[in-house]
Amino acid sequence: MEDSVADDYRGVTALVTGASRGLGRAYARELARRGARVILLARSDESLRELAAEIRERHGGPDAEIITADLAAPGGPERVMRELHARGLTVDLLLNNAGAGSAGPFLGRPLEPQLRSVGLNVVGLVALTHAIGAELVARGSGGIINVSSTAAFQPMPYQASYAATKAFVLSFTEALAEELRGTGVHVMAAHPGAIATGFFDGTSATIDPRVADAPATVAARTLDDYAGRRPVSYPGRAFNRALTWPARLLPRTVVARIAGGFNRRLRMHEVVDLA
Repeated sequence: MEDSVADDYRGVTALVTGASRGLGRAYARELARRGARVILLARSDESLRELAAEIRERHGGPDAEIITADLAAPGGPERVMRELHARGLTVDLLLNNAGAGSAGPFLGRPLEPQLRSVGLNVVGLVALTHAIGAELVARGSGGIINVSSTAAFQPMPYQASYAATKAFVLSFTEALAEELRGTGVHVMAAHPGAIATGFFDGTSATIDPRVADAPATVAARTLDDYAGRRPVSYPGRAFNRALTWPARLLPRTVVARIAGGFNRRLRMHEVVDLA
């Protein structure tokens, strides 16, 4: 049976940030399965090489490219662009997946990881989008997927800085999509809910496996939605999308109290680092 339009990414070169683990790894695998040439970007060279070898063995096709860089570091996005140009790589799809988050009371948790989260989730994403987006518009084709979260739709006590960065990604992506409407460049935000990854590794916070989606499922649904030119993707369970609606209707103070109560039930207010 022939591939559907959603399955066919042949001829597409996709840059996946945060590709070494979790959802980024799933995106890279799924893109390769659908025929795309993938550029794997993360800080861990060893993990990226393992993934590139796996992709080559499972799917054949063009070898995955590896770029080791830290998007949260000064000059990180510029280094990525230099590597792309030095290797003659042209990106058709930028998948801004790299992200980090902190859980626990804002004032009771270390500052540095929270600043790093802002640097990666916001500054790194904006810088890479600006550079590659300009090239896409000049060619009049391609697209950008920014991975946000259902956390973007409301303030979240005990995940205050993380949810705020995702709210930025939501607003930024919606605005950019409108700016680029008619240019041939498709911009889409993806808003998954809880995913079964090591997102809270190193802390006492956990993700309830009963409500967490598999990374492979989220990746596949995101890419289906992008291929269908949808303006936004909710690639997780249906109730995740439903949970975004009260935040659009209720007063913000009420929403913050509800979200805070929910996170207290998850004991987010007691999060500590593990030795």
